[in-house]
Amino acid sequence: MKLRTFFLAASAAALLTGCRSTPPPTPLADLNPQQQRGHDVFRASCAACHYDRQSGSLHGPSLLGLFKKPALPSGAAATDERVAATIVHGRNNMPALGNKLSQDEIDDVLAYLHTL
Repeated sequence: MKLRTFFLAASAAALLTGCRSTPPPTPLADLNPQQQRGHDVFRASCAACHYDRQSGSLHGPSLLGLFKKPALPSGAAATDERVAATIVHGRNNMPALGNKLSQDEIDDVLAYLHTL
């Protein structure tokens, strides 16, 4: 009886998790030029810690579905302004990238993050 209860609970958890999944990211071939530049900046400056759809690595929070949720993991609103501020000033273990990336590069990364 305990085994049956375990399997029922595991099945229910799997179904509920599937309901909350985010849609798959936009295929790379479908990115517009700004999003492609953002992907390139992301690969160079962000992918070492955050999810990279090509290598599947993850050392920081996943950015999949970042703008498809009402709030960021910190609880702040999921807006371009809030994410840009995090990129520029850093947060917790994330280093500030404001001196490394230009405003155009930050805008490109934001455009790319909207495709995840």
